Amino acid sequence: MPKEDDSTIIEKITEIRAKNNRNWMAILKLAFKYAPEEATKIMNDITGCDAEINQLTKKLGVKK
Repeated sequence: MPKEDDSTIIEKITEIRAKNNRNWMAILKLAFKYAPEEATKIMNDITGCDAEINQLTKKLGVKK
């Protein structure tokens, strides 16, 4: 089997992430419709985790 090139792999990841993002947004809409207070708490937790990930990601780009 021939090895896939980077651009082919990246394109596949892009397609999968687009589908997953649609699914994630559907769940988010349901959560805020049926349990808005709980959904808000969860979103705050997610935002906090994202901030931590962003800080760690920045460290990856720092040249020594």
